[in-house]
Amino acid sequence: MASTIANLTTKADGSMEGVFATLRVNAPIAVLPNAHKSREDAPDYRVINKRTGFEIGAGWNRISPRSGAEYVSIRMEAPEIGVIFGNLAPAPGGEDGKKVLLWNNPE
Repeated sequence: MASTIANLTTKADGSMEGVFATLRVNAPIAVLPNAHKSREDAPDYRVINKRTGFEIGAGWNRISPRSGAEYVSIRMEAPEIGVIFGNLAPAPGGEDGKKVLLWNNPE
């Protein structure tokens, strides 16, 4: 079962903003397209804590081998959360411009 750890709204410039929330953390974040991507393996997105301005993660465009669907794989890291892996997905209800970040349980 996937757990939602962020609700995001897509902006006209391709960025996304919302709140990352767990039992211990509640932080405004932005997922920004990486305009300065210089290598193929560089992230396609940067994840920023909007309160501090610090980068707390990155995202890569991926294609599902099973379905062929495109998605964004996110990795975030901070002392209070450790390392978290997740995937961006359409928000429940299919509302345009709304996304959720689903936590990938490593177990």
